[in-house]
Amino acid sequence: MTSRAATRAREATTLLFVPGDRPERFGKAMAAGPSLVVLDLEDAVAPERKVYAREQAVAWLEENPECAVRVNAAGTAWHDEDLAVLRRRRCTVMLPKAEPATTRAAAEQLGVLPVVIALVETARGVLDARETATVPNVQRLAFGSFDLAAELGADPADRDAFVAARGALVLASAAAGLPGPIDGVTADLDNELHLTDEVHYARRLGFAGKLCVHPKQVPVAAAALRPTREEVRWAQSILDAGADGAVAVNGQMVDKPVLERAQRVLRQAREGNGR
Repeated sequence: MTSRAATRAREATTLLFVPGDRPERFGKAMAAGPSLVVLDLEDAVAPERKVYAREQAVAWLEENPECAVRVNAAGTAWHDEDLAVLRRRRCTVMLPKAEPATTRAAAEQLGVLPVVIALVETARGVLDARETATVPNVQRLAFGSFDLAAELGADPADRDAFVAARGALVLASAAAGLPGPIDGVTADLDNELHLTDEVHYARRLGFAGKLCVHPKQVPVAAAALRPTREEVRWAQSILDAGADGAVAVNGQMVDKPVLERAQRVLRQAREGNGR
C-alpha cells in the first residue's frame, strides 16, 4: 500500500527549501503553500550548526510529519546520524549527490518508513540515474544543476550545457515508472518572467516539479507547471470525441498514446487547481 509520504513525494510540484537552523522560518515556509517543505540540513547550514539544524528539524517533524528533510551527503560527518534520526519517521528524505551505491546504502539505513527523493547532481549520478531510480523507496528524482555545473565547469544558467542531463533524468524516471523529475533551483529571486520561462522549458522536457529557494517563487512555479487553457481545451476535445482506436479529431490522428496524454493533462489541471 502506498503511504501518504510516498503519494506526496510523487505528486509534489513545488518543493521549498528552508534552512534547518532557522526554525522561525519553518511555519512561514509552510504558509507559502508549496507541495512540500524541505527542511535543509545540507547546503544552507554551516558546519558548526549542523547538529542544531538536525535537532530543530526533528522537533518540527513531531508535529509536521508532512515535511521533507534534505540530509547531508554520504561521506560527510553528519550523514549517518541524519539517517539514523529519520529512520523511525514517516517522512520524505531528500538524498543529495545521489548515485546508485549511496542511494541503496541510505535506503537500507532508513528502512521501510521514510520515502526517498534522489537529488541527482553529479556526472556519475546522471549517467547512472536509471539504476538510482529503481532503488527501493525512491519515489522521485530531482536535478541538482548547480553542483553538476561546478563539476563540469559550466554555467548553471546555460540550458544547452544541461539538456542531456535533464533528458537522462526524464528517461530514467519514465523507465522506472516514476513521475516526471523535479527541476533544479532558479537563483534569480526577483525575475518572475525568468522563473516562469525556466519552468516552462523544464516542463516541455518532461519535468513535473520545481525546487524553490524563496517563498515568492512558489506561486509562480506552481502556475507555470499547470497546463495552459489551450492544453486543457485540447485535452477535453480528445476525451469528448470518445476515441476508440485510431480516429481523426480536429484534423489530427488520435490513438492510445494521444488519449493517455490528454488524460494526463486533465489530471494535472485538476490537481493544480486543487492546491
